[in-house]
This record gives sequence, C-alpha cells and structure tokens, in this order.
Amino acid sequence: MKKRAIAAVVLTSTLVSATAEARQVEPAAVPDTTISGRGFGHGRGMSQYGAQGAALAGRSVQQILDFYYPGTTTGKATGSIRIRISADTTDGVRVGTVNRLKVRDLTNGKVYPLPKASTRDQWSIDPYGDHGTKVSSFDAKTRKWTLWKTFTGMTQFEGAAVTGLILPSGAVRRYRGALRAIDVPGAHLDTVNVVSLEYYLRGVVPREALSTWRPAALQAQAVAARTYSVFHRNRATKRAYDLCDTISCQVYGGYDSEKASTNTAIAATAGQVRHYKGKPIIAEFSSSNGGATASGPVPYQVTKVDNWDAYPGNGNPNVTWTVTRTAAEVQSAFDVGAIRSLRVLKRSGVGPGGGRVLTVEAVGSKGRRVLTGDQVRGRLRLRSSWFAFVPSPLDIPSAPDQIPGR
Repeated sequence: MKKRAIAAVVLTSTLVSATAEARQVEPAAVPDTTISGRGFGHGRGMSQYGAQGAALAGRSVQQILDFYYPGTTTGKATGSIRIRISADTTDGVRVGTVNRLKVRDLTNGKVYPLPKASTRDQWSIDPYGDHGTKVSSFDAKTRKWTLWKTFTGMTQFEGAAVTGLILPSGAVRRYRGALRAIDVPGAHLDTVNVVSLEYYLRGVVPREALSTWRPAALQAQAVAARTYSVFHRNRATKRAYDLCDTISCQVYGGYDSEKASTNTAIAATAGQVRHYKGKPIIAEFSSSNGGATASGPVPYQVTKVDNWDAYPGNGNPNVTWTVTRTAAEVQSAFDVGAIRSLRVLKRSGVGPGGGRVLTVEAVGSKGRRVLTGDQVRGRLRLRSSWFAFVPSPLDIPSAPDQIPGR
C-alpha cells in the first residue's frame, strides 16, 4: 500500500480541552464520526518504537530500560517456560519424523526412543481413555496410522534439536525443546512447547520488534520480553502452561521466526531481567505510546512525556492516526440511542492535547452514559485510548501497522 503523510495534527489545543471537549450533532442528521488519536497500545512501560528512537539517539540498553521502567534494577533469570500453541487445534500433537525423537511419560518420567522406519513420516500423541494418551505412527506407503504404545497419563515429544509440529492445515511450524500434550476439558489435547527461556526469546523478539532495529533497541526488547515471561511464569505454577503465543501474551513463532540480529541481542543480555524490590516486574510494552507513557497500578508505571516515541528516523507509523466509525458503530458502543453529543470529560493531563482520555460522555435519544477511555477504545476498535472526536471527517488514511499493539 502506498503511504501518504497525515495532513492534520490531531489533538491540538483548538480541538481538545484537558477537562471537556464536545462534538455536537444535530438529531436530524447523524453523520459518521471521525476520530483522531496518538499511539498504539496501552502505553504502559516501554514504547517499542520509542526504544528504537532512543537507540538512534545513542542511548544504551540500560538507559532505555531505566527510562521506561523507572526505579527498577537488573536481575537474573534462567530455566524453561511452557507456551501454549494456539494454532494447533487438532485432537492431539502431531509431528514429523526427525532424528533422535523420543517420547517421555510425564507420569513417571521414563523416556522411550521412537523406532526408525523408512516409511514412517509422522508421529502423533492422541487421547486414550479418560486421561491417558496413545502414540501412533503414520506410514507414508500404506497411508495408515499404527498404534505404537499407550500411556496412563500425558506424554511429550522431545530429544530432537528442532521438531516440526503439523498444524490442522497441514502446514509445519518448527519448535525447539519439547512438544507436550496437556489434558484439557473435552475429548482433545492441547499442545504446549516446553523450551528454555533463552530459546523461547529467539521466537519472540523478532515477532515483537523489527529485526532491523538498532542493537540497543533489540536488547531492550529482549530484556523486557524475558522479564514479562518470568513474571508470568512465577504466577502460573498451578497451570499447565505459563503463557500463550499470541498478542494476548507475547507473540511467539518458534524456530522459524528466529533472526540473526535478534539472536545476537538475546545473547548480549543473556539472563537479564528487571526487578523491583528483588522480584521480576510486569515489564509491559506496546508499539507506541504517542508521546507519553501511561500510569499503571505499580510504582514503575508512571505518566511522563516520551520524546523518543516520535524520534526522527524511527519509522513510527502510530504516532498519530485517523479513523472513521459509522453512526451505527458509535451508537452500538455507547447504547444511548441516536447520538446527540460526544464529550471527553477528563484526560490524563500529560502530552499533546491533554493526553489520554480517562472518561467520555455520550448523550443520545435514550439518555446519557459515561465510559472510560479504555472502554471506548475497545468498543470502537481504536489503537489507543489517546483520541479526540474530530468536528468534520478527514479523508486521510493511516499508515499500516508494523508491530502488534496491546
């Protein structure tokens, strides 16, 4: 898609007030609503584009992390992590044949090397009985599955350096570590990748940042992602996995996502995490904060101006944006009938135009309703809670997203 520059600066003082701003609409004519905003994501913790901006300005990884996670210190973490593979919706865990592949019985810890055969090209762990599993092989010549062994509990494939997981579409996605079957409600099993923390990050950092970024920015992403992982690992002791592999947690693509530049950044920060009072922090991050970080429930999540987010040359497409929502979409979001007025009641007070929206009032034919900025963001599918209602529609396309926001 051909990019075009955004021709209007949004959230200026002429459009926005830090306490109240309104878009009045005549009841007889309810047009579409144009919304302008800043940033992509919740804005707490590190701005990923901001980290690149700071790196372009010559800041070190330590300086970047100190800025985005103030009051925290450097700590150490090792071990493995368990990641639920959301794309595998098959009944079991199906993999391609690979050298040194073994099966581990998770009930007693025994390991069984899988037999080799020239015509075997797949192995599968499937449900067996109430809470057991069975391991079968697929013969490429006869096109039939053959039972190899049954187990009273869950099992996992392990032993190979890299194992190809066969997805429902037939596509193969490769992973380091073990591919474990876990028991879930219903007549199926979920797939969990059990892998060392450092190898896990190799499949995360290139999916959460651009591999062409400066080393300091990639190193900051590695430390943030490692810290985020350990924080959630410490909280998930009673669950069968620690994190998912989607934007709801951290995006993880396994072995096939690895890049040389991000592998180098991970190695350069091996084991490093951020601590607050001796414990790993919830090292949140988002694509772009629009020019100011957002506060959160912990002391190291504060609201302050961030000049790195729009630093020249960092390529941030999310500093400002404009979208249009139909009258029906706006009405559905507020559920007050035909919209007569929309008004931002309160903002954070930090950043251009008064900062992020805290509360919005909608008045319609059926009454009045006040929603939080985050509620409006979710219901209208906005990139962030830093937005304004533009008095007249602007036919200006926004730049395409490069990194998922949260």
